[in-house]
Parts: sequence; structure tokens; C-alpha cells
Amino acid sequence: MSKLKLFSGRSNTKLAEKVSEIIGIPLGKVEIENFSDGEIWVKYNENIRGDDVFIFQSTNPPADNLMELLILIDAARRASARRITAIIPYFGYARQDRKDQPRVSITAKLAANLITEAGADRIITMDLHAPQIQGFFDIPVDHLYSSAVYTSFFAQKNIPDLSVVSPDVGGIKMARAFAKRLNAGLILIDKRRPKPNEVEVMNIIGSAEGRNILIVDDLIDTAGTFCNAVQTLKKAGAKNIIGACTHPIFSGNSFERIAATDVTKVYVTDSIPLKTLNHPVDKIEVLSVADLFGEAIKRAYNNQSISSLFDIDKG
Repeated sequence: MSKLKLFSGRSNTKLAEKVSEIIGIPLGKVEIENFSDGEIWVKYNENIRGDDVFIFQSTNPPADNLMELLILIDAARRASARRITAIIPYFGYARQDRKDQPRVSITAKLAANLITEAGADRIITMDLHAPQIQGFFDIPVDHLYSSAVYTSFFAQKNIPDLSVVSPDVGGIKMARAFAKRLNAGLILIDKRRPKPNEVEVMNIIGSAEGRNILIVDDLIDTAGTFCNAVQTLKKAGAKNIIGACTHPIFSGNSFERIAATDVTKVYVTDSIPLKTLNHPVDKIEVLSVADLFGEAIKRAYNNQSISSLFDIDKG
């Protein structure tokens, strides 16, 4: 049987190192450099001919992260790896998944094509912004869900009078999965977005009066949607409000926005590094998804089913 080799790009080495420890295999030796003009150069410093190669790299901005993944895949293919699996904890450009205006790109499909053409044989990713993006790939995709980590975490907290909130219609399936497993109520916030990165919350579907609230979403970017949801729920009589998101993008002044809200705590995963060096926020806490990815890698390598890791409501 071919050897399992795990390599990491530079976008999230800390998570890759945690996964490496969990599966008991050291990270492979790969050299990644930038030339003086910014071009990326990659070299595998060990033999991978005939091996089962797993490449760990999120594709969050800057675009160099995506380009680095493509070069890592191409180099592995040219080094005669038997099978190449791209592990993408956060698949960037996923929000550009449709042509909602004239003369725009469906960039999520473009990114999927690039990864496939570079030579990837399989994708392992987590909480795509739209699950149908799996269909953009012409190779197998294992789609993991952070709810496998979050629901057990919140179940142990045993929060009384709990209602799970989806901040928009797109997240209702995720919220329903949380509510079902936590035996909680379900609330939907109807919002309208006048333009990108601007959110206007309109009304609440369900009752938040006297309820403890858990807001769940796949990502927080500018935190506009999230903070407006907190404000709306507080006005509706909610008690303690906590948040749980998978991908902590946190662009612009998102940290200041969260710090200024009445939210008690926001839990995020380490799918991408948390950019809090200059903006420490006590309200944010990181839960690791290393165990989830470690188990997925072991099962993929052994050609075992990964479906039990797909913790989502099918109804």
C-alpha cells in the first residue's frame, strides 16, 4: 500500500501541525519561497513517487494562497504522486457561486476548475458557503461540517431556553441541524442586502422573548450581518446571545463591531488563522477542527466511509 504523506502550504500551518500530531505522521518536507518579484516557488524535499499525498491549504485571501495550492498540487503531480488530495478547510471565493448580475464571473467554479486541472484527485473541505459548490468539481469532494464539533460542545453546556438563529435564509439548514441536535427552538432573521457588505435586517421569524440565543453561520466577514442580528434579537427581548461560525474571516472593522455588541461570546474554528494580533477581542474563542480533519484523512487514506463525519440535518 502506498505511503500517506501530509504536506502543508503556508496559509494555516498551525492547523496542519495539529492534524499531523493527531494522525501520528510528521509533516512532509516541502520548501516554499517567494522570489523578489513575489512569484511562488515550491519544491518537495523528499520522494513522493507512488505515495498518497495530502496537501493542507486554505484558499482565503490573498490570492497567493490559492496560487500556492495550485503549485503544490502541480509539483506533486509532476513528482509522480499516486493520489493527490487537497485539504481545503476554507474554500475561498465560495460566495461568488452564481451569476447574480450581468457581466460577472462565477469565481467559485473557476477556482474549482483550476484545482482540478492542476491535478488534484480529491477534495476535503468544510462548510462550503453553498453545498452545491461540490458540483463545481469534476472530482470527488468530501464535505465536512463544523456542527460535528459545535453541537457536542454546546450540548455539554446545557443552555436553558435555547433558540438557534439563522441570520439569513441561506443558513437555515445549518441552524436546523443545530436546533435538532440541541433540542432547541429555531428562529430565522429575514434580511435584505442593498449592496455587497451592507446589511439591513428587516424582521424576525419566531419569538426571541426571554430566550437564550445561539446564532450560527458558516462565516463572519465584516460582521455586519452578525451584529445587526444581535441588535435585532436584543430589541426583541433575547437574553444571552452567543455566536458560532466556522470561518473567521473578520475583515475591516469587524473586531470593533463585535466588541461593541451585546454578544456574550463568539466561537470560531481554526479553519483559517485568527487575525487578532492588533485587535484582541475577549469575546472570541477558537475551537479546533483538527480532530475532524485528522479522522477524515485517515479514512480517505484507508478508503473507508467518511459519511459519519457529515453531521448535518437531512430533513
